[in-house]
Amino acid sequence: MTDRKPCKVCNFTRQKSYGLVVPSLDELKVKGCEFLGFSPSDPVTVVLEDDGTIVEDDAYFLCLPLNTKFMLLHEKESWSPARRMDGGTAWMARESVVLETDSMDGPSAEAPWWDLAQQLKQDLTNIILMSEADLQTLVDAPCAELASALDFQEKKAEDLQETLQRVLDRREEERQSKELLQLYLKAVGKEDSQQEEPSQPSQGGAGDVDVPDGMEVDSASGFMSRTLMVLKGKTSPETRLSTEDLQMVVSRGVEAMEQVLGWDRTKTSALLQACEAELTRRLQQVQAVQSIRSNTQPDGSGQSSEKSAEEGVETPAQGSD
Repeated sequence: MTDRKPCKVCNFTRQKSYGLVVPSLDELKVKGCEFLGFSPSDPVTVVLEDDGTIVEDDAYFLCLPLNTKFMLLHEKESWSPARRMDGGTAWMARESVVLETDSMDGPSAEAPWWDLAQQLKQDLTNIILMSEADLQTLVDAPCAELASALDFQEKKAEDLQETLQRVLDRREEERQSKELLQLYLKAVGKEDSQQEEPSQPSQGGAGDVDVPDGMEVDSASGFMSRTLMVLKGKTSPETRLSTEDLQMVVSRGVEAMEQVLGWDRTKTSALLQACEAELTRRLQQVQAVQSIRSNTQPDGSGQSSEKSAEEGVETPAQGSD
């Protein structure tokens, strides 16, 4: 037993690592493949984990120190140095998945969700490193094909997609809450400025709406790309749009929105009615907050508060026909 050598083996992503005691290089390959889940018939290359030196000679293997760490590589895998992480740079450690086009089958291999599915297959915790666009891509992927790529049952893949959709919906609701708060603060700022120096009533208030930075605007419709995506692809889209977007939809009218969305009149009319109702609800919320605030101030500020609330959220009275 004195010639048996303790060592360690890992796969190319370094996400799996095992300790072994073997007498030879060949035995290291056999047991390493068994522990790492490789097929015994697949050829593997043994390299040193720290610098990628290929180990082919049994005599060299026996000369290495005890507890040396080796990496087992398949034919199309290659060694890469370990990435060091500290603080906020941990996201840089996401391992890339080696994919060769000739080893993939079918059109799904080139689908945008395929790489994401392979990352989850390597380590499901990679999901916390994905952007909202990545999550939406996984939600939109065909459920059966996603289940196959992840080696999941189809029901489990469906549950995963539903969970991701709930995460995206919650983030959207958080954004809407933030926008409503910003709208309220803007109204309060206008009220304070009017108390210091009275000004002319705003004319054409809809023209004062700022388009958020970083959002692309579709030249044909005038809507932001995210707004069009929400209108066309989400249930109850009126609850996911900002107040400015709702005002824009309502002001366009049924006929214009039919052309933008490519819907029939019945479906488009139902959308505009829902948007009007949502605008009215939000206006009532802002007015309620302003009313509470005005009750804590001198009586003379009540009318100013109501006026500033109306300027912050415009009612859709003339945009529904």
